[in-house]
Amino acid sequence: MSSSKFDIQGLTDLEVETSRKQYGSNTLTYKSENGFFDALKSLAKEPMVILLLVASSIYFMSGNVGDGVFLAVAIVLVASISLYQDSRSRKAIEKLKALTQPNCNVIRNGEVIGIPSEQVVIGDSLMVEEGTLIPADGTIIHSNDFSVNESILTGEYLAVFKDSEKDNKSIFSGTTVVSGLAIATVVAIGNNTELGKIGKSLESIQEEKTPLERQISNFVKKMSVWGLAVFLLVWAINYYKSLDLLDSLLKALTIAMSILPEEIPVAFTTFMALGTWRLMKMGVLVKQIKTVETLGGATVICADKTGTLTQNKMSLAKLFVLQSGETSDPRTEMGQAEKELITLAMWASEPIPFDPMEVALHNAYDQFIDSDERLNYQMVHEYPIGGKPPMMTHLFQNANGHRIIAAKGAPEAFFEISNLTTQEKSQLEATIKSLGKQGYRLLGVGQAHFMGMEFPKKQQEFKFDFKGIVAFYDPPKENISKVLASFDKAGIDVKLVTGDNLETAIAIAKEIDFIGYERCMSGDELMQLNDVELREKVKTTQVYTRMFPDAKLRIINAIKANNEVVAMIGDGVNDGPALKASHFGIAMGKKGTEIAKRHYPTKCVS
Repeated sequence: MSSSKFDIQGLTDLEVETSRKQYGSNTLTYKSENGFFDALKSLAKEPMVILLLVASSIYFMSGNVGDGVFLAVAIVLVASISLYQDSRSRKAIEKLKALTQPNCNVIRNGEVIGIPSEQVVIGDSLMVEEGTLIPADGTIIHSNDFSVNESILTGEYLAVFKDSEKDNKSIFSGTTVVSGLAIATVVAIGNNTELGKIGKSLESIQEEKTPLERQISNFVKKMSVWGLAVFLLVWAINYYKSLDLLDSLLKALTIAMSILPEEIPVAFTTFMALGTWRLMKMGVLVKQIKTVETLGGATVICADKTGTLTQNKMSLAKLFVLQSGETSDPRTEMGQAEKELITLAMWASEPIPFDPMEVALHNAYDQFIDSDERLNYQMVHEYPIGGKPPMMTHLFQNANGHRIIAAKGAPEAFFEISNLTTQEKSQLEATIKSLGKQGYRLLGVGQAHFMGMEFPKKQQEFKFDFKGIVAFYDPPKENISKVLASFDKAGIDVKLVTGDNLETAIAIAKEIDFIGYERCMSGDELMQLNDVELREKVKTTQVYTRMFPDAKLRIINAIKANNEVVAMIGDGVNDGPALKASHFGIAMGKKGTEIAKRHYPTKCVS
C-alpha cells in the first residue's frame, strides 16, 4: 500500500535499527511471574509448614519414626495441594492473556507495511484504524473521524475524539480505536508508555499479608515460645531429679510436642483447597489458596463501576421526540415517531458499527423495525465527525434514487443549522439538562434533503430538520442490586470507585440501590487531602468519581490504615495498583486487562 496520499515517508531501515538500538523493543518487561520454584520457596516460608518440618525433625531425632513419617507425609500432602493449585491457576491465567496484538501497520520507506507490534520503534509513523489496538504511545500527525476508547486507562467507556490540530492529540498503548483512521509518530514504547508505567509502578507496591497469614504467624510464634518454655522447664526438673541427660531431653521433647498443633496445617490447607476447587467450578480462578479465607474476612469492598457493576456496553435508554415533546423509554414505549427516530439515528451511524453507541442503534433497529432496508441502500457520501460541537452526516441512496441524509452528534450542534424555534431550543435545553443529570450520553438526530451530486463542502451547510435525542447508558449487571443487598446484610461496606463523572456514577448508583450514593468525592478533591484527613474521609464516603490509578491506590491504603480488610474489584489497567495493594484483588470478566490479571489473587471469568 502506498503512503503517497498522506505525504509521509516514515523511517528508513537504517533509522529503524538506530532507534531500536537506542530505545529497545516495544515489549512490557516486569518481574517474572511466580513459577514453580518461586511457589516452592514461598511455601517453605509459611509458618505452618515450618512448624511441621520442626515437629517432624524432632520426632525423627527422638526415635519416634512413626510420627516423624506421618508428619513428613503431611508436609508432602500440604505442598502438593498448594503447588498443584498454583500450577493449575497459572496455566489457566496464561490462556486468558489477550492484551497483545501480533501485528500493526507502520509507514517505512514511503510504504505501509505490517509488522509485529514488538518491532515498533520510537519515531515510527504508526497507522491505526477502527477496531485496532494501539501498540505504542504517539502523537497524531494526521487523522480522519478518529476516536479512541481509553477505558483501559481512565475507566470511562465513552469514546474520546482526537485530532492532530487540537490539544488532545496523544494516543496511548493498549487503548482501542473506535472510529476513523490516524497516523501518529511513536514517542514511547514498552515500559515507557503510560500503560507500561502503570504496570511498572505495581512492582514498588508491597503485597499485603492476608489476615489469616498474620494470625497463623502470630499463633505459631506464641506456640513456639510456650513449647520452648515447657521444654526447658520439663528438662530442668527431670534432669534435676534423674541426672539422666538423654532421658530428660526425650521427656521434655514429648511434652513440648504435645503443645504444638501439627495437625492444623493439614486441616487448613485441605479445607482451603476444597474451597478453591469449588470456586474454580464457578468460573473463579484463585492464584493463591490463602486468599480464599481473606475474601470471607473482607469488611470493605471497593468496586469499579465500568465492567464490574455494569456490563461495559452501551444500550439505548431514552428517546426524546421533538414533535411530541415527550421522553420515552424504548423498553416500554415505542410509537411510530420513536421508530422513525431510531431509524434515522441508525442511518447516521456507520454501516458496519464498532462504536458501542452505534452498535446499540443498529441493535435497536433490528429489534423494533419490521422491515430492514439496509441492504437496499448504499452510502454515496459521508461527512466525518467535525465542528464544534461535533456531528457527523451520512448520505445513502437506493437503486430508485431515493436518498436519505441523516446526521447525529451533540444536540447543541443542531441549534444553529436546523429549523428550531426559540421555544423548541428552550425545550431542548431543558431536556438536555434533565437527561444529563441522569448520566446519559446524548446524541441529537437530524434529517436533511438535497438534490444533485454537488454536495456542500461542510455538513453544517445542510439545513436540517431536528428530530429528537437518543440517550444511552451502560446497563448494570443482572441481580447486582441483590448482590449489594447481600453484602450489606453481611455487614460488608461497599464503595463505588470509578473514573466516570459524578452524574453518571450517581445515576447508576441510584438505579442499583447503592447505599450512601449521596456521599461523594472526586479524584481531585481526594488528592488535596493528607493521609490523616483521608483516613477519616473514607469512613463515610461511599462514591468516588473521576478516579485515576494513584487516587484509587490512596483509597485502598487509607482504608487499610483503618484496620479494615479490603477487597478491590476491577477490570482495567487503571485498577492494577489498587488490585495489588488490597488484601484481596479480583479482576473481573473476560475483558480484564493483562496488568489487572497479573497483579491479583483471583480472576472471575464468567
